[in-house]
Amino acid sequence: MPRRTATMLASTLVFIALLCAGVFFKVPYAEMSPGPTVNTLGSADGEPVLQISGRKTYPATGHLNMTTVRVTGADYRMNLFEAMYGWLAHDNVVVPHETLYPDGKTEEESTQENAEEFSQSQESAKVAALRELDIPVKSRVVVATVVKDSPAEGTLHAGDVIRAVDGTPIEKPGDVAEQVVKHKPGEKVVFTIVPADDAAAAEKAGKEPEGTEKVTVTTAKAPDDGRAIVGIAAGTDHTFPFTIDIHLADVGGPSAGLMFSLGIVDKLTPGNLTGGKFVAGTGTIDDSGKVGPIGGIEMKLVGARNAGAEYFLTPEGNCATAASDIPDGLKLVKVGTIDDATSSLEKIRSGETAGLPSCSAG
Repeated sequence: MPRRTATMLASTLVFIALLCAGVFFKVPYAEMSPGPTVNTLGSADGEPVLQISGRKTYPATGHLNMTTVRVTGADYRMNLFEAMYGWLAHDNVVVPHETLYPDGKTEEESTQENAEEFSQSQESAKVAALRELDIPVKSRVVVATVVKDSPAEGTLHAGDVIRAVDGTPIEKPGDVAEQVVKHKPGEKVVFTIVPADDAAAAEKAGKEPEGTEKVTVTTAKAPDDGRAIVGIAAGTDHTFPFTIDIHLADVGGPSAGLMFSLGIVDKLTPGNLTGGKFVAGTGTIDDSGKVGPIGGIEMKLVGARNAGAEYFLTPEGNCATAASDIPDGLKLVKVGTIDDATSSLEKIRSGETAGLPSCSAG
C-alpha cells in the first residue's frame, strides 16, 4: 500500500475514532438556553395569566414579560460534542451538572422544589403588589413543613396557624425558634395553634382563622449543635381582601415574582405602567417588596430581546453579570425593590429614560 494512501487511511480511522469518542463519551455537564417569555398582562394557553375578582380592575396594554431558562434534564447526559458546541454557542451556557442538580437531586425532586418555589413566589408577589398600593393584607405565622420522624410529626401539621409558643405571642416566623431554643432538649413546649383545616376553611371564606387549641411537643437535640428543636419550619400565610389567581403552567422557581407583582399593580390601577412599551424582567420578590437575584440572567436577556423587549428590569445582584454582555437594542434597568421598578416604569412611560438607573459591569 502506498505510503500516502496508508497515511490517509490512518488519519481517517483516527478521525472516526475521535468522532465515536465524541458521540459516546458522556461528560458531567448540563446546558442552559433561553426559554420562552410570557406577558403577565396577557394570556397563556387561552386564559389570562392574572385573574382578579372582587376588586375593580383596569385594562392594561404593553408588556410586562416574565422570562425563563430552559435546562437539560437531570437524567440527561451530554456527550462531548454537545458540550463543545454549547461552550462555543453564544446564546447557550454549559455548566457542571451539579450546579443545576446538587447532591444527586433527581428531576422529579427538582421539579417538585421548583413548583413549591413558584407557588411561594406567587404568594409574595400578591402581598408585595397590594402593599405597594396600600391595600391591607392580613398575615399569620404557620407551620410550613414538619420534618419526618421529628417530635412534631403527628402533633403539628403543615398549615397550622401558630398563635403563641409557651404563651408568648408569635408575630413572625423567627419568633418560633427563639421560643423553642429557650428550652433544653427533652423539655416540653406548648404551642397555641389554629388547626390547618380550620385555618383553610376560614381563608376560603375570606375570614381570619379563629378558635385555638394547645398542643404540647417534647423537644429533641439538634444533631449539629445540640440546641432544642421540635422539627418544624415556620412560614407566613396571608388572607387577601379579594381573589388573585395566577395561571401559568410548566414554569417553576421563584424568579417571576417581580413581574407578577408589577402585573397585579398594573391591573389594579388606572392607565398603563409601561405606557405601551415592551418591558421584560426577572427577580424574586419577598413580602416587603425587596427584589432578589436569580440564575441564568444571560439566557433571560437573550430570550427577552428575541421576543422584542426594549427594557429589562434587572435585580441589583445580577447587574454586573448582565452588563457584561447586553444584547443589542436592550436597555438594562437596575431594581432593588418594587418601588424602584414602578419609579423606573414611570420614567419609561413618560419618555424620561435618561434618568433610568442602569447596570454596569463590575
